[in-house]
Amino acid sequence: MDKFSFLNAAHTAQFAQLYDEYLINPDQVEPSWRAFFQGFDFGMESAHEGDLIVEHTGTPIAVPENVQKEFQVVKLIDAYRTRGHLFTKTNPVRDRRNYEPKLDLVNFGLSDSDLDTVFDSGELIGVGKTTLRNIVAHLTKIYCESIGVEYMYIRKPDEVKWIQNWLHNNDNHPTFNKDQKIQILKKLNEAVSFESFLHTKYVGQKRFSLEGNESLIPALDALIENAADKGVDQFVLGMAHRGRLNVLTNIFGKPVKDIFSEFDGKDYEQDIFDGDVKYHLGYTSKRKTDNGNDININIVPNPSHLETVGAVVEGIARAKQDMHTPENFSKVLPIVLHGDAAIAGQGIVYEVVQMAQLDAYKTAGTIHLVVNNQVGFTTNYLDARSSTYCTDIAKVTLSPVLHVNADDAEAVVHAMNFALDYRMEFGRDVFIDLLGYRKYGHNEGDEPRFTQPQLYKAIGKHKNPRDIYAERLLKEGIINNSKVKELEKQYKERLEEELATSRQMENTIITPFMQDEWNGFEQATEVEMMQQVETGVDRKILEEITATISKLPEDRNFIRKIKKIVEIRQKMFDEDRLDWAMGEHLAYGSLMQEGFNVRMSGQDVERGTFSHRHAVVKSENNEHEFILHNNLDVKGHMYIYNSHLSEYGVVGFEYGYALARPKTLTIWEAQFGDFSNGAQIMMDQYISAGEDKWKNQNGLVKLLPHGYEGQGAEHSSARIERYLQLCAKDNMFMVNCTTPANIFHLLRRQMKVNYRKPLVVFTPKSLLRYPKAVSTVSEFENGHFQEVIDVDGDAFAKAETLVFTSGKFYYDLLEYREENNRTDVALVRLEQLFPLPVDQMQKIIKKYGSKDVVWAQEEPRNMGAYSHLMLHMPETRSWRVCSRNMYAAPASGSSTRSKRRQARIIEDVFNTNK
Repeated sequence: MDKFSFLNAAHTAQFAQLYDEYLINPDQVEPSWRAFFQGFDFGMESAHEGDLIVEHTGTPIAVPENVQKEFQVVKLIDAYRTRGHLFTKTNPVRDRRNYEPKLDLVNFGLSDSDLDTVFDSGELIGVGKTTLRNIVAHLTKIYCESIGVEYMYIRKPDEVKWIQNWLHNNDNHPTFNKDQKIQILKKLNEAVSFESFLHTKYVGQKRFSLEGNESLIPALDALIENAADKGVDQFVLGMAHRGRLNVLTNIFGKPVKDIFSEFDGKDYEQDIFDGDVKYHLGYTSKRKTDNGNDININIVPNPSHLETVGAVVEGIARAKQDMHTPENFSKVLPIVLHGDAAIAGQGIVYEVVQMAQLDAYKTAGTIHLVVNNQVGFTTNYLDARSSTYCTDIAKVTLSPVLHVNADDAEAVVHAMNFALDYRMEFGRDVFIDLLGYRKYGHNEGDEPRFTQPQLYKAIGKHKNPRDIYAERLLKEGIINNSKVKELEKQYKERLEEELATSRQMENTIITPFMQDEWNGFEQATEVEMMQQVETGVDRKILEEITATISKLPEDRNFIRKIKKIVEIRQKMFDEDRLDWAMGEHLAYGSLMQEGFNVRMSGQDVERGTFSHRHAVVKSENNEHEFILHNNLDVKGHMYIYNSHLSEYGVVGFEYGYALARPKTLTIWEAQFGDFSNGAQIMMDQYISAGEDKWKNQNGLVKLLPHGYEGQGAEHSSARIERYLQLCAKDNMFMVNCTTPANIFHLLRRQMKVNYRKPLVVFTPKSLLRYPKAVSTVSEFENGHFQEVIDVDGDAFAKAETLVFTSGKFYYDLLEYREENNRTDVALVRLEQLFPLPVDQMQKIIKKYGSKDVVWAQEEPRNMGAYSHLMLHMPETRSWRVCSRNMYAAPASGSSTRSKRRQARIIEDVFNTNK
């Protein structure tokens, strides 16, 4: 049938369907029809009713008036789907901004006279052939009431169709039964009553209340209950401070007496940690849902740096998926709660969102829920973003967004049900924008009328969501007048009992987060950290690992260079000269042999920035990937991934992964050491302080290339001084290794101990292939990590000058000493910078008895480890210090100038006449 004969009244339903498909995804429509519709759209811009002529393949086709009208109705439907969210009733306390063009009929070539005309296009939205009046009413209910939906930018027709079918069900309105409605009211009452109780008992204390967004509580309650029914058994939730105490109490079941103790400011029951403010603490709960499902729910500790916790949530979720449900990631559900100002303003949100579908970081879909107060501290939303919505970041991954009026509790729960169904169906992210308000200022002592007088005049007159919903249920005959008072009385009596119990407690009890993953591990002090751990490996095992990682699959082609790199591993073993890469490889393989897993991510880690690692090799013809370590006949597995160009987000993810999986050696490597600066917040708030604040051990390893080789300021220094400044008591290890054997023992020590501490390794660049930076097989077979290396023999026993140095600079000094035959200068390598091996250093000083003791570093005087040594070993203040002068930039951009400065330091070290 040709186009002309098809265009008649008998076929308008089919035609409308085809045109609708064209509007959703033009590329899916047959080319000749696509060309026709393009001509129609062009012609409609200037045509009058009844005379639209569309030229198609050289033949003019007159489009009948009834078909034109049908087109126009389809256009109207498409506009509601695409722009209906702009005209919703989603703001509970102020009018929405005006958007043009509106959805008026006249904008689509229609008028009020068409309202009673019957159109086939009603089939597209599930109401069948019906009047335009009914179509508009139906579209308004779906798209323009308490829930605004954004989804038409999604490029997958199956997802778009699924969303439309879901929304068409009952006109995007919930159909909850009596019990479900009572449950919503119950959770709303708990949310409201909890906040009012704290407001009266702890006047003026910060609690960052949820008031104005209390419908969050029934929404989370419904999410957890319904997700458990769908097979989810682990939940990982991250959120900032706003409403956190309410969530801890009414969703996670944290004993209220413990929260009251935190409000009373009592000391902690343990002396070994300092704790944190109450609205930063994490919590883990194992419980049964109302339907009897066993679930594990975790709320992740968070700092005040907003949105940082999102990356950690994703890492924890992925670790749990890899460990517990590797065949079905959907059984672990990550949930991230955002603030409206934070999700729009914090760059880490973009870094984390970009992880959503990457092999290294995907978690089968995250539910993002924005607690939208419409104010960021004192800043109005119009000053907080350029985008229309705070959730426009969702469009990066083409994720659907639902904007919901927080006063409509049923709509909020309904939106959460959509989010869950979508995530479980497609394994993709989904966003809910919970549009409410903030009843008080940024905290309960703040005066918000200073900056938003009109808004807070409206808020002061506004009813809370519980009372709004109670009135609705009263009208529906679901409850009587006494029901709310009864619920409130029962809940507040429980709170009074908990408060009385709390007042009898002497100290605050902090429950360790996610302790179920940490059975068998103990907390360690500096004493345990300085104990030597035997980490040698039997030669036979080393031989087996070497043989496996030195052999490429025979049925694939590989480029000549990669063949040589892989084959030379066996040659190095046979010749008893193992390089840095072999130190790494043998550490990973031997740990895998003992049942540990290895996970590494970072920029270009698969082969290594300096092409030394080649843990992943690719075939020449089809780029098929091989991880040779996974060919070992061992219990463990290696996961290694090149990351996207992110530091902050990826380090946060890997910290979370290590937090949930302590028996996996989890490593992040920077492309260059100071690139870690982009993740400094993670270092400050989590890695260095997590155990002290939250009792959270973590064994994350950071590999940071460091060393002065004339490559300029950004490619020389890993900013050692910044890391050392964060070291205190027993919080982490800082290491600057010089031998393959020592990195081997170091990485093995990280897993062999029964505690976990973060480990920062300042790794080399030039030493990766430096002929003298090699180790023998026997050094891998025997021994342990050496905090200090003193290998100068009898020839240096009476050295007049004793030089302590660290890292690659040792080899520069060694080369000068050998060239100049200087037996009067002994060189000692300080391999571990923290905890500082003071006892070992003092024994070495006593052994040599040298009057001239030197600290030598290639970094400027105001950088490097010098100030750290003075803090932790006061006698170093009397040492002679050889370094670059103090500079603002770590290194010169001129290689000539850099070499000159390096040579000057070396000469200064050996100028023993000073």
